Amino acid sequence: MIQIENLQFSWPGSARPTLSIPEFKLAKAEHLFLHGPSGSGKSTLLSLLTGIHLPQSGRIKILGQDLSRLSGPGRDRFRADHLGYVFQQFNLLPYLSVLDNVLLPCQFSKLRRQRTGEPKAQALHLLERLDLHTHLHQSVSALSVGQQQRVALARALIGAPEILIADEPTSALDAERRGAFIELLFECAKEHQTAILLVSHDPQLAMHFDRSVSLPAINTMETHDV
Repeated sequence: MIQIENLQFSWPGSARPTLSIPEFKLAKAEHLFLHGPSGSGKSTLLSLLTGIHLPQSGRIKILGQDLSRLSGPGRDRFRADHLGYVFQQFNLLPYLSVLDNVLLPCQFSKLRRQRTGEPKAQALHLLERLDLHTHLHQSVSALSVGQQQRVALARALIGAPEILIADEPTSALDAERRGAFIELLFECAKEHQTAILLVSHDPQLAMHFDRSVSLPAINTMETHDV
């Protein structure tokens, strides 16, 4: 699903590479936990995996597609078609209802719209599964943090993206709600064999995942089976 080879990336003015990754892979339906302190390059890696930035050298393949061979608009389309994303701050549109927020990816991606068969039906299915079926037409700004998080998860999963990336999605939750969110994440992803890459600074979450990868501030990557 994801393959990195000899990646080197530096921000302008940096004295040394921000990231230097000889090899990295994510398998189909694998659940991977990526952790590290602030400044270790987690957000930079996500920007590379989603095609927002390109490495100075090396190669990133997503589903066999070399991102460097796509134009900027091509990378945008590829990301919309194949990647679900749960942002740390959720990035929901406050002027839209819960249902309309979940349907957004299908407006940007014809492929995800086709996969659903009927986008509204799948959105309703996801929201019912996430216990949000009584809030369909409510503004997301009126929801609790936990409810907004579940809306963000439904939005990321609609249209069955092959890969789901979650960036610090549990940072605003207590321990009980963190565990419940991870369970919901895995349950919903299992239905479509979606691979998960979750980024967090909280190492306690690692026990829930197939594999854990540490991305420290120095330019090395250490992998551990969990």
